[in-house]
Amino acid sequence: MVSYNYLFKTIIVGDSGVGKSCFLLQFIDKRFEQTHDVTVGIGFEARMITINNKLIKLYIWDTAGQERFRSVTRSFYREAVAALLVYDTTRKETFKQLALWLKELREHADSDVTIVLVGNKCDLNGKREVSTEEGEQFAKENGLIFLEASAEMGLNVKEAFEEAAKSVCKKVEDGVFDLNNEHRGIKVGRYSGNVDGRSGSSSKAKCPFCFF
Repeated sequence: MVSYNYLFKTIIVGDSGVGKSCFLLQFIDKRFEQTHDVTVGIGFEARMITINNKLIKLYIWDTAGQERFRSVTRSFYREAVAALLVYDTTRKETFKQLALWLKELREHADSDVTIVLVGNKCDLNGKREVSTEEGEQFAKENGLIFLEASAEMGLNVKEAFEEAAKSVCKKVEDGVFDLNNEHRGIKVGRYSGNVDGRSGSSSKAKCPFCFF
């Protein structure tokens, strides 16, 4: 039976159309779909990764970016310990919305949530409206990890999730989270070995509502 050292509740947030679902699809299945249905409410996937010789299982919620779903998706922020905050480097308006998304994350997720700022579609340099320096500055001012990425090219997709997991692992080691209180955004498991580095998709994973 596949097990893990830790399970982390992870969410992906950002405006509609920035590529959140494509980003997650690339991470889970290593593929890209040019046309992708708009996420309605919430999506769920799971994957194993290895961080510092520890097997980490990520339970990942892909949230809808439209305002009409906001009251629904906020409930899934609760006690998340890792978050990817995504904007589209070719759409300045999605960058301008980051302060609002960041405010919601810090109000509704775990107080010690790790946030990775992801500038998606960085391969489309001819259409770029947000510079790398702007992304770096926003991340620096708000204490975020920063990466530019491309869901289509697979650039920095796995790295974004790994950076989030590394930060959470470090916080666990430093005693930031009290695991004796059964912190709901982190579950301690047992590593049984001989895994291929990936869990199943949502259809194969344990129902997320059974744990969170």
